[in-house]
Amino acid sequence: MAADIVTVFGGSGFLGKYVVRALCRAGKRVRVAMRRPHLGHELRVMGDVGQVQLVQANVRNRESVARAVQGADVVINLVAILFEKGKQTFADTVATGGLIVAEEAAKAGVTRFVHVSAIGADAGSKSAYGKAKGQAEAAVLAAVPTATILRPSIIFGPEDNFYNQFASMARMSPALPLIGGGQTKFQPVYVDDVADAVVAALSRGDTQGAIFELGGPAVYTFEQILRHILTEIDRPRLLVPLPWAIATPMGAVMNGVFKFVPWAGPPLTADQVEMLKTDNVVGDGARGFAELGITTLESVESVTPTYLYRHRPHGQFQQTRKAA
Repeated sequence: MAADIVTVFGGSGFLGKYVVRALCRAGKRVRVAMRRPHLGHELRVMGDVGQVQLVQANVRNRESVARAVQGADVVINLVAILFEKGKQTFADTVATGGLIVAEEAAKAGVTRFVHVSAIGADAGSKSAYGKAKGQAEAAVLAAVPTATILRPSIIFGPEDNFYNQFASMARMSPALPLIGGGQTKFQPVYVDDVADAVVAALSRGDTQGAIFELGGPAVYTFEQILRHILTEIDRPRLLVPLPWAIATPMGAVMNGVFKFVPWAGPPLTADQVEMLKTDNVVGDGARGFAELGITTLESVESVTPTYLYRHRPHGQFQQTRKAA
């Protein structure tokens, strides 16, 4: 399998860059399908000369997807959005996009397909995000029955949009919201571990047609996560309980306002509030990292200090109060 051509959709995103690097380490030839390939120069240097190829494709455009998967041995779909803006909607980008990628991969004769979804994916979800993720999973398995579905919990790492976002909020605000009381549970998973899971899914014969839920080594409440962030960045802040009845309309207003801000996303949306009503942890009996042959996972405590330091008042070399 070392000479396989692997087409990766979403390879320029947060998780995508780590997946591309892991595929290069595994000796694959990587074809990164992205909307703006002229912005992907950093991806080219993740492998040997010529190992990474950038091609133009948009998951909402079937013809471009067909070109991107032509001649590929493996297809990986990582495309995801956290909020809707312009043409980037959950229905079109996540659900329909997943359908198009899977159907075109099937037409090209691809049987090794990895689709990265999320814990909480459910076509019957009240959340538009969870619903689209569930619809995409169903579409992928219908088109490519041998596909592997990976459902990670929230993914953390240097460029994440979770720990960094709340750290950024703490830099500007005297308080952070404990949405719904802050008792929602998460099982954060390190981005490199998820990338390793993607590669492992390609190399094992028992992953075809299977679903794996990926969670880190520990479970935390939302409140525990916020307290960890505030400790790491040495910024004491109030944690204010925010009831669901207030958080939902607040998220709706923020989402509406930020639709007119092209360079930034909303700090909270009503759909994200809906998702916070359900714990985001690996389900009982679900297959996960162990079944993929991965037994050692990085913890939040070992990794987040290596990048949250940039949110401290005086930067990297400031001694935090917990270390004093």
